[in-house]
Amino acid sequence: MSRMLPALALAALAFAGTELFGLQLLGGLENRLLDSFVRAQAAELSPDPDIVLVDIDEKSLARMEGEAGRWPWPRVVHAELLEGLAPQKPRAIVFDIAFAEPDSFRRQDDAAFAEAVAKYRNTYFPLLKLPLKREADGVRLADLAGDLGIQKQPDADPQARAGLIPPLILPRAQWRAGLISFLPDMDGVGRRYLVRDVIRGWRVPSLAARVAADLGYRVPDEDDMVLAWRGSAGSFPRVSYSDLYEDFNRSKRTRPSDEFAGKIVVIGTAASGLQDLRVTPISSVYPGAEILGTAIENLKNGRHMEYAPSGWLVAAAVVLIAALFIGFRAGLDVRLLGGGLALASAALLWTSYVAAGRLVLLPMLTPIAAAWAFYAAAALADYLRERNARREAVAQFSRFVNPHVVRQLIERGGIEGSGQTREVSVLFSDIRGFTSLSESRRPEEVVALLNRYFSLQVEVVFRHGGSLDKFIGDCIMALWGAPLDDAEHAPRAVACALDMADTLQTFKRELGAADASFDVGIGIHSGPAVVGLIGSDRRREYTAIGDTVNVASRIEGLTKDAGRRILVSRETMLACRETFDFAPAGSYKVKGRSQEVELFEPRRKT
Repeated sequence: MSRMLPALALAALAFAGTELFGLQLLGGLENRLLDSFVRAQAAELSPDPDIVLVDIDEKSLARMEGEAGRWPWPRVVHAELLEGLAPQKPRAIVFDIAFAEPDSFRRQDDAAFAEAVAKYRNTYFPLLKLPLKREADGVRLADLAGDLGIQKQPDADPQARAGLIPPLILPRAQWRAGLISFLPDMDGVGRRYLVRDVIRGWRVPSLAARVAADLGYRVPDEDDMVLAWRGSAGSFPRVSYSDLYEDFNRSKRTRPSDEFAGKIVVIGTAASGLQDLRVTPISSVYPGAEILGTAIENLKNGRHMEYAPSGWLVAAAVVLIAALFIGFRAGLDVRLLGGGLALASAALLWTSYVAAGRLVLLPMLTPIAAAWAFYAAAALADYLRERNARREAVAQFSRFVNPHVVRQLIERGGIEGSGQTREVSVLFSDIRGFTSLSESRRPEEVVALLNRYFSLQVEVVFRHGGSLDKFIGDCIMALWGAPLDDAEHAPRAVACALDMADTLQTFKRELGAADASFDVGIGIHSGPAVVGLIGSDRRREYTAIGDTVNVASRIEGLTKDAGRRILVSRETMLACRETFDFAPAGSYKVKGRSQEVELFEPRRKT
């Protein structure tokens, strides 16, 4: 894990950098998340009341059909509306309606509209830009520059052409026009608005920029801007076109005479049938006229959104991954690290939400995703390492504990490392006559015989649910009642001792008459003992310590003096007298105890 962790951290950082500066695989999800923040923040704001939409809505289309016919209406209708609006002295009247083609059937209506526009120099119109199959089909920008406010740059191509269509029904002197290009991103959502379109060195202003510049507002020296929205869908200040038109044509008007004084009036449509609806972060059916109004509002108030520098995003990814790296390297609990990362992720998302309210787009999804990818990979590597270590530990522990006990330990999640006091039975089994055996055989034969004997006896211990504590030279120490509680620890220890004696006889027959002196002594004592993982930081063993262990060892030592193969203490006898018969073997002085220990020899019930 320690060798793999740096590689995983570098891989996560590489993913974050590649995603931020190249792949953009999370771009769609990131945009939708930021859009939700922008939408929530915009809902808390009221649109600028100085920008009003005169809305050609469904009601206007229906109510004016009798007088003006079906859409598009005769231009004289707009002329009459303009004649009613202009005397109220609005700062600007901005048409979001194209007047590119003359009305061949009602030329007098076009003339009436042109006459009205000529009276009011605060009127503005869209400039259309069409794609060209051949550049030669376009108009020369140099010929239109003076009339459309197109700026020539030092590197401008004097022969540059573009598919620009000005409001042709108006005289050139009235071409106060600009582009109305709304720029959709790769996911089809429009978040940016054109400030200017640079065509081979010629700067063609947008309609919003043209209006803002004429009104004295600062226009940023950028090609586009990310719009800052106000209000939810449909909350833009508006007046129905038909209501206004009807009032202007009454002999006695009912609407305020200064309703639009000092306002910027945008005349456009929100009617769905006129198909001037766009997808924005605020709504998937956002009227184009409201988008134009939003762009003008941004320029008027000097507020538009900006993306945070990529350096901040890289820094966030580095901090998150570095914190996780330190945590994993320090061996902190994976769940603790996951909880910390969840809190950090929530904090970053909240920061991104708050930043959206301060006109800063802070796309935090990529740093968060990189951190979670590193966390998942590191946690998986840590899990695999622990699983392998656990398997090795279980395999090692299985050499000393009954496999059935091992399975139970696994189900319980392992053994308790700290010391615990438990009621146990401890068995010591020591070989007698080992010296003569070792003197009559070669060393390798002695080792082979001991291994064979120990294998047989350990199998007996396991069969009776005991745990092999350790080998002490030619002595076996076994334990019942730990690491798992066992109410029958004493009967099982005694039953094991009796079977070990039977196994001894089988083994002696294998040795032959020459090693008839080979024998064992077995001592058992029951009582409380401290059990747990005991040892140094580098090496620990699961064992039992305390007076019960010492007494069991002393009892095994007394078997030779008592001339008995198996001896148990009175405590052990009382714990299993219903299962076995016991013959008194006398009382003996035991080191470490002031009173003599009463011993018994167990026998199977007949």
